[in-house]
Amino acid sequence: MEDTQVVKKLSRVGILGNIVLAGFKLIAGVAGRSGAMVSDAVHSLSDVFATLVAYFGVLLAKQPEDEEHPYGHDRMECVASLFLGLILAGTGLGIGYTGIHKLVNPEELVVPTLLPLIAAIVSIVLKEAMFRYTMYYARKLDSPAFKADAWHHRSDALSSIGSFIGIGLAKLGFPIMDPIASLVICLFILKVAYDISKDALDRMLDTSCDHDTEDAIRAFVEKQPGVEYIDLLHTRQFGSKIYIDLEIAADASLSLLEAHEIAESVHTGVERQFPNVKHVMIHVNPAEEKNI
Repeated sequence: MEDTQVVKKLSRVGILGNIVLAGFKLIAGVAGRSGAMVSDAVHSLSDVFATLVAYFGVLLAKQPEDEEHPYGHDRMECVASLFLGLILAGTGLGIGYTGIHKLVNPEELVVPTLLPLIAAIVSIVLKEAMFRYTMYYARKLDSPAFKADAWHHRSDALSSIGSFIGIGLAKLGFPIMDPIASLVICLFILKVAYDISKDALDRMLDTSCDHDTEDAIRAFVEKQPGVEYIDLLHTRQFGSKIYIDLEIAADASLSLLEAHEIAESVHTGVERQFPNVKHVMIHVNPAEEKNI
């Protein structure tokens, strides 16, 4: 299946699933007198916008290079992920405000019915399934935006667990636990929003790859024919792609053509071995005898 088809499929599942689930939870929350479930419904509704942002972010990122953007548009996924993080943070703060309002106005506290409890169980199962489904394809696409969208689903599942506990305790005679559950949901959402936003900013600021990735690249390059050792290896994340600045040392007696062939071989090999690497800039240095 082509990447564009996968993106459209993920978007359809996310949008339709969240609209249906948000509507069900909203009805259950209002009819069942549960503020926690209404908060949970708002969270699910925010997932609809999150999926739309991820969808357009990925499509824009896949636009080819042009005269004004010679390095492509990969960072649009980071912009989308950052926007998702902000949406999630806003949702969490809104839910937290609702919970605090009910805590300082205890006369508004009521005992929920059984319906919100059932809605919470349905939400936990469906949102966890959507998380696994979205993350599976997000990893195949190596898409930060859809990975963020997947965690958006997981945060909704976690918030539904909070709703379930709060509603359950409220039905057992502790109505104050319903707004407290909203505050717990708020904290879960803010934590996920922070992680998503931090990852997006890291990728936008040319942050280097993790040590395991750099070690794997280094080990691969050092095994290539003609490479005596590595003088310099710098990596930077550009959206979902990786750029590498590499200085290798080769036998000083080689001709320019031979040195060029070694560099070309390393360049091609790295991009083939590591699909996320978009480009490798290689400089060849003459190897010092003491290091050979």
